[in-house]
Amino acid sequence: MRFAVVFPILLLLSGCAGAYHTSSDGRLQTKIDTSYEARDKCLARHAAANDISGSDMQTIAQAAALACAAETDRLIEISNRDGDPKVSAAIRADSEFRAMGYVLRARGQVGG
Repeated sequence: MRFAVVFPILLLLSGCAGAYHTSSDGRLQTKIDTSYEARDKCLARHAAANDISGSDMQTIAQAAALACAAETDRLIEISNRDGDPKVSAAIRADSEFRAMGYVLRARGQVGG
């Protein structure tokens, strides 16, 4: 009797497993990884190109993040399929944070 009650519930719940994006979706994960790589390459390139020793590091990092807005937007488009503004804001903040890391590396202030 217990099996007759539990089995239909498990069957219904297992049908929901494919309804949502999971990190095990290989093709999507590959697209996300590729987008991260493109964004990071862009940030590194612009952080190194904008390395003016007398300039404020925060300003250079923000300029690099702004120059790579297209790559960041592509990353957001692929990884934030629900359009959650908090996720978009977090990815943009991560872009500025990573840009600062590339600026510090370009100035030789961080090993890496």
